[in-house]
Amino acid sequence: MNKSLRWKFVFIMFLLIVLLMTVVCVFLIRGVQRFYTNEFFDQMTSTFNDKILASALREAAAAQEDSVGSLLGVLEALKGQLGIDTGTRNFYILEGATGRFLAGSVEDGSGLEITPNLLKAIVTGGNVLTGNAYASYMDVAVPLKGADGAVRYIIYIRDNKQTVQNLTRELVTLIIQAVVVGLVISAALSYILSKTLLAPIIGMTKAAEAIADGDFSRELAVESDDEIGILAATFNNMARQLKVTLEEIKKSEALRREFVANVSHELRTPLTSIRSYAETLTDYQDIPRDTEIDFLHVILNESDRMTKIVQDLLELSRFDAGNSKLVAEEFSLGQSVRDTHDAIALEAKKHGHTVTLESTDDLPTIVGDRARIEQVLINILTNAIKYTPDGGAISITGGQTDNKAWVRIKDNGIGIPAEDLPRVFDRFYRVDKARSRESGGTGLGLSIAREIITRHGGDILIESTPGEGTTVTVVLPVSGPAGKRQPGGEQWA
Repeated sequence: MNKSLRWKFVFIMFLLIVLLMTVVCVFLIRGVQRFYTNEFFDQMTSTFNDKILASALREAAAAQEDSVGSLLGVLEALKGQLGIDTGTRNFYILEGATGRFLAGSVEDGSGLEITPNLLKAIVTGGNVLTGNAYASYMDVAVPLKGADGAVRYIIYIRDNKQTVQNLTRELVTLIIQAVVVGLVISAALSYILSKTLLAPIIGMTKAAEAIADGDFSRELAVESDDEIGILAATFNNMARQLKVTLEEIKKSEALRREFVANVSHELRTPLTSIRSYAETLTDYQDIPRDTEIDFLHVILNESDRMTKIVQDLLELSRFDAGNSKLVAEEFSLGQSVRDTHDAIALEAKKHGHTVTLESTDDLPTIVGDRARIEQVLINILTNAIKYTPDGGAISITGGQTDNKAWVRIKDNGIGIPAEDLPRVFDRFYRVDKARSRESGGTGLGLSIAREIITRHGGDILIESTPGEGTTVTVVLPVSGPAGKRQPGGEQWA
């Protein structure tokens, strides 16, 4: 490919040189021909329109004796002015009626023929001092009348363009020589230029091959600010983005495998219990009634647990697909906090927890999905109840900072180790797996809570110290998610 591109570049340069010189040659030759022809007709017009020359020619033509000789003498005297050169330009004295040769700069009248200009002069009796610039010859005809008004003679001057043809040949020779020299120079320059231009492309090709093999470490040197340099920089940026994307894909794939494994494990555990208890009930007919009822309760509890896992998975799937709609409405965040406090009060009392509600009167009216936000608060409060030893203390506070409202739930429970904090929002991740399953947790609650708050344009912050407790802060924009400033039940994904 390298050689192919290089020689293509050289060939294009060759072609450009040839085309350019051809165009120059054509325009130069046509320009010389046009100039030489215009110069000829201007010279003839200026000479024959001269009053003194015209008078001398008329007097010579009207002479009774040897008028041809008199005309010949006048024209011989004007050879220099007329540019007469017997090799290329001649004058002829012709009979006015027939155009028969009488005398001239060549004695035998060679080169004479009846041309359109000559014929026009014979027929009309008027001067013909124009012609075609691109004809193979140039000629003018000047009729001379006698005393009776009839045309006695015609002065005819003809140029065979030999001079301009010679000049054209010289120009063509010079242009061909220039083309040869230009081709040699252009070959050298185009080879060097192509090598300079193709070097980054060759580097990109090798880098692209390395990327195709999975090596993203190779970067191109950006040595200029021109288009090639911009292309090299863009290529490097693309390689870095591909590397990041590939790493994200690998990470996503790892998370997907972990997620599938977690789902399989979470579903297998209740299924195993259900199957074990169902087989026991099926295989043994003499099981006491109380034991049988206990077994059925276990089966129902495990079924409810599976149902909860499936529901949470469906909820997350809808969030991932953008199909979960949230309804924006204006509501009192303080009232929602009080409602959630009332909702978990009985469960907290069962564990001997003291739940205090502080400063919620300062919470503003906000725009958002009230049911979803209350779902998040209940989930956090439920976790606080589960992971706080009986007789613990849970506090709920709230307030507003600028255009943000916040609700903080603090407990004095078992806490979360520092190494587990970054993963508490991961799906199926549990700090205390055994205790979570015993309490019926699915490991998806915080993942759903973060999805809901994130779609509101807010955030969830967790601070925890093992053995001392956990603090969870929910931050929400007062005016609701972007683009949903006005209340009224709008839905957004």
